[in-house]
Amino acid sequence: MTGTPVRLDLSSPTRGPRGKPPKHFVDLTPAERVAAVTELGEKPFRAKQLATHYFTHLSSDPSTMTDLPKASRDVLTANLFPPLLERARTMTADGGTTVKTLWHLFDGAKVESVLMRYANRTTLCISSQAGCGLACAFCATGQMGLTRNLSTAEIVEQVREAARSLAAGEVPGGPARLTNVVFMGMGEPLANYKAIMGTVRTLVAPAPDGLGMSARNVTVSTVGMVPAMRKLADEGIPVTLALSLHAPDDELRSELVPVNTRWDVDEALDAAYHYFEVTGRRVSIEYALIRDVNDHAWRADLLGEKLNARGRGWVHCNPIPLNPVPNSRWTASDPAVEAEFVARLRAHGIPTTVRDTRGSEIDGACGQLAAEEDE
Repeated sequence: MTGTPVRLDLSSPTRGPRGKPPKHFVDLTPAERVAAVTELGEKPFRAKQLATHYFTHLSSDPSTMTDLPKASRDVLTANLFPPLLERARTMTADGGTTVKTLWHLFDGAKVESVLMRYANRTTLCISSQAGCGLACAFCATGQMGLTRNLSTAEIVEQVREAARSLAAGEVPGGPARLTNVVFMGMGEPLANYKAIMGTVRTLVAPAPDGLGMSARNVTVSTVGMVPAMRKLADEGIPVTLALSLHAPDDELRSELVPVNTRWDVDEALDAAYHYFEVTGRRVSIEYALIRDVNDHAWRADLLGEKLNARGRGWVHCNPIPLNPVPNSRWTASDPAVEAEFVARLRAHGIPTTVRDTRGSEIDGACGQLAAEEDE
């Protein structure tokens, strides 16, 4: 990168310049939702009605809640559904099937989400922090620094809005359901652990208490926050874990992914294998291929050896052609070099799939999210 490098920041700010985000219906447990509506002078069953509107009908608009008396719906929505996200800009690619949305939060912080529609699934990439403190050298978000953590409701609102848009047929291809959610947008998810787990529980909770998604279709990405990876393994929710490794040797990884100076390659891989042992869920290894930096054949061999040293059948590797980032000195690997890297991994018996890059022309692909307002 050019300019002054961004320093690694492992702090966990929870407040923006205007304090914490307003408490939202989603931030409450089902029991707390009942208590909240009761405190507002309403019958306890109103909590289930509100949950059905939000999680099943994907609406927080009081005008759609015709099964509630008008006075009740106005009071309940005013108190329990404060506006958290404001759509600032939408950009599309791939014939409209990739949609990047810039959101303004209540305090002026900015985040982005990316919705991708494929032939057999729809995937939403969501942000968990405004900015990021992990300072990965090739990532636009990492070069922003960290503004603050998002609340559970701010994260879930990204999901609800995408699900509503799909259900309404606003994405080419007709009405559809949101099938997959990946925590691969702005921020390091496991650095905002409490809100992430609140979101995951909400995503997988059966209707009407949540969105009823399969835990297997939820992916939590991390650059290697080892204690949090091990904690995640014990949650009893078998989400997919994705470890952003990007180098198999400590010398290079510490340059590319500064958190490696806290938890090194072997510690991160041990925690990833532990996740597999506890959950039975195969772990994804994410590896951005950077020309003449980390794409050497010997590094593919070293990665294969390190993965196999921990066992067989526990991991899947996703090489990712590096997406262009402004002011970066790095570019994607030559296609022949990429092919050799993949072949070496497969020769070690590692299931390997090159990541399909969507939305790079609108800066919506992996590593490109920077919440820019200008065209």
